[in-house]
Amino acid sequence: MTYSQNGNIFIPEMWIISKRRLIDFWEIHPDAETPLRVWHTFADDASWETPHDIKQLISSMDVLGNDRYCFNIGGNKYRLIVKIVFEKYRIYIRFIGTHEEYDALDNASKV
Repeated sequence: MTYSQNGNIFIPEMWIISKRRLIDFWEIHPDAETPLRVWHTFADDASWETPHDIKQLISSMDVLGNDRYCFNIGGNKYRLIVKIVFEKYRIYIRFIGTHEEYDALDNASKV
């Protein structure tokens, strides 16, 4: 738990790098825009400290290893892989694609 200089509790929010990749994807796949915006807003406002924190809220999230996590987007039509550095409250977008493109990855934990 972090405290500000005046003693108030400071709860950091996640910082997503980079939303541009999501925008680029939904410009090609317009039906992905709303679910990706919802995910972005939800994750951006979160203060996750462990994978367990995410799993309590998003049971469909999969742990891939190497700090990589996979989210089902748009009713499992799309897959979003992110790298999360919990101690820095950072989320790095590593892959966004169709379920078929995800299945074609050699090793999703290395994306």
